Amino acid sequence: MDSIRNFCIIAHIDHGKSTLADRLIELTGTVEKRAMQAQLLDSMELEREKGITIKLQPVRMQWREHTLNLIDTPGHVDFSYEVSRSLAACEGALLVVDAAQGIQAQTLANVYLAIEADLTIIPVLNKIDLPAAEPERVSAEIVKLLGCDPEDIIQVSAKEGTNVDRVLDAVVEKVPSPRGDKDKPTRALIFDSVYDEYRGVILYVRLVDGQLKTGGQIFLLGSGKKALAVEVGHFSPDKRPDQVLECGQIGYIVTNLKTIEDARVGDTVTTAAGGSTDALPGYARVKPYVYAGFFPTTGEDYPQLRDALEKLKLNDAALEFTPENSSVLGFGFRLGFLGLLHLEIIKERLEREYDLSLVVTNPSVDYQVTTTGGGDIVIRNAAELPDVSRIIEIREPWIKGEIVVPSRYVGAVMQLVTNSRGHQTNLNYLDETLCLFHFEAPLSNILTDFYDSLKSVTAGYGSFNYELTGYRAENLVRLDILVGGEMVDSLSLMTHRTEAERLGRQIVEKLKEVIPRQLFEVSLQAAIGGKVIAREDVRAMGKNVTAKLYGGDVTRKNKLLDKQKKGKARMKKIGKVDIPPEAFMVLVKRD
Repeated sequence: MDSIRNFCIIAHIDHGKSTLADRLIELTGTVEKRAMQAQLLDSMELEREKGITIKLQPVRMQWREHTLNLIDTPGHVDFSYEVSRSLAACEGALLVVDAAQGIQAQTLANVYLAIEADLTIIPVLNKIDLPAAEPERVSAEIVKLLGCDPEDIIQVSAKEGTNVDRVLDAVVEKVPSPRGDKDKPTRALIFDSVYDEYRGVILYVRLVDGQLKTGGQIFLLGSGKKALAVEVGHFSPDKRPDQVLECGQIGYIVTNLKTIEDARVGDTVTTAAGGSTDALPGYARVKPYVYAGFFPTTGEDYPQLRDALEKLKLNDAALEFTPENSSVLGFGFRLGFLGLLHLEIIKERLEREYDLSLVVTNPSVDYQVTTTGGGDIVIRNAAELPDVSRIIEIREPWIKGEIVVPSRYVGAVMQLVTNSRGHQTNLNYLDETLCLFHFEAPLSNILTDFYDSLKSVTAGYGSFNYELTGYRAENLVRLDILVGGEMVDSLSLMTHRTEAERLGRQIVEKLKEVIPRQLFEVSLQAAIGGKVIAREDVRAMGKNVTAKLYGGDVTRKNKLLDKQKKGKARMKKIGKVDIPPEAFMVLVKRD
């Protein structure tokens, strides 16, 4: 165990984690040079296309008679739960900071996670080859953040491979070897689990005590399930089978389990005979807080959508879904996500991997409602809100956020937060030019276009991170949208009373652009209860009914125009308006 080092790479999005992992794999000879490719550990097609890491990925490397287990982690705030799971399997972390951009919001969040997990942090200054790089300024920021010496910061260029060997040497010297007892009963922590169609559930584990052998019987302390370890092995970075997994190592177990529910992330694996009864501290269960309705464009695709979601859930522990019915869109599902990027990734995977055509409704958050009956209910869709006479109070989720921004943009950021019904709680200066802005705001107001607006008002320099803090009672109302006098439940949303009129006006104006013109006039209304607060009309399409006339008395023309007028009035009563799919996402970009 003295020769094992377990570490992960943490950083803000796009600071070079995956590129540094590529150089480490290349330098240690883990993968042959002809098999190397950029972002080697990003195996998903979407990861390569978007240039981001979505799933954590382990790999074992050999360096100077030491075994190094690396876990590459995502950088985006929506996938921070993957980071926290990786940290629990390691003793050290490489903190990668971009030499041009400096410390960003997600850098701070990941540092706090690593400190809480009591990890040894090795600071790495990446992208020193860039013309815009400012190593001295960024090094000073890192020293102030971590309290380390400037000599401790390793300056590298992951792209060109400069000083990457120093990173490996620092891992060997500074990261402590794993703590554990190989003579104790077996205990292994599950830090991820995936489902393979041909092999069943595969557990990614960190062995804390004892050892695990291929063919042995295992027992999961949390779920109480017994299983067979069909194969154990390590990642290089593809799966390589071993006869035994030793104490302190990171590896995988192929089991004969058929569902991920039996092997939850954070559970403890032990041997069925003479195993441990003492469970390892696991993880808090991931709770989604962004919800959206997913409906197939044709009803026949509903079973296919259900099967696709069940398969996706096997590989994504954070995904939740429940059946939902809409009067306009028919049968579908309400899905729970960790943020809008998570939503976008799932939507793209459903459309690409399962060839589905989907209608997605506006994302919303969940609300807690106290009713006169004395009970609390949770609603994830505005259409579920009970009658106003039965409601005592409605509570919405609030977040605690951090924005790292150059000090010259602080005023603009303050204004943006105030416009989102938020308020500033603290203001710190990381150095003379860089400011850390703390604030609180309702989650629903920062969901849609807050990040885009932040980038806009800070000329692209602002970075943002947040976490949920709890629920607060607010003066919230349900805003209903009526198309042609009929309420469309899938367009209803919850909003603060002070924002209802402005929001209602925005929605009907946008819908007017999206809904195609009919042969009759269509009214678009926004209403709270029975009170209409905004209205727009989609003008009727004109049809020239007098075109066939070739002369004669004017009464012939009037007769045809009257007939058309009566026909339009009749169509207005019985006519149906087809609402296009883009109308249901009209709020994702409010501006």
